Amino acid sequence: MPSFKNLIKVHQYQEDIKKSTFIGVCFPIDSIAAFEHHLSRYHDPQATHNCWAYRLSEQYRFNDDGEPAGTAGMPILAAIDGAGFDAVGALVIRYYGGIKLGTGGLARAYGGVIAKNLQTAPYEWHVPKSIIQLKVPFAHSQNVHALSQQYEGEVQEEKFHSEGANMRVIVPDNHLTDFKTSLKNASKGQITFLKTLK
Repeated sequence: MPSFKNLIKVHQYQEDIKKSTFIGVCFPIDSIAAFEHHLSRYHDPQATHNCWAYRLSEQYRFNDDGEPAGTAGMPILAAIDGAGFDAVGALVIRYYGGIKLGTGGLARAYGGVIAKNLQTAPYEWHVPKSIIQLKVPFAHSQNVHALSQQYEGEVQEEKFHSEGANMRVIVPDNHLTDFKTSLKNASKGQITFLKTLK
């Protein structure tokens, strides 16, 4: 079973709480640089606060941007983790409306805006995959293509040489063993497995 969700595209959610406007922006990231790029693109220098957090596997950071410590960035991160997402950045832009929310109210507002955002955001389940490098005789290259499709994988690279082709195939981990067994059977052991990469 896949363990976490990947956001497919940028998603926004807005809510007014006691006259303050909170705009939550969530975006997919694959690096810290990607997070910083999105943050600089969406943050509003005219806003009262631009609070944020990101989760990228074991790496995470958050920022309260002038709100009382622990009332903004950490609840945003908790909302990301609570919704089961990874590789995502989240920014909450707040325009202050004159009524103080208190520390509990702030934490609920910042965390809640991102939680509601991610409830309706488009996502796909992350599927762990492996890359297999193969040495394939000419006679069996079609078997590799057919079996890759059968096991929800794809041939990423095919380099021909005098004896056949070196092929690189990516396959979901949950199909890896069956894929290898089927290749061995189809080629009667003539396909050489060079290495498997995560």
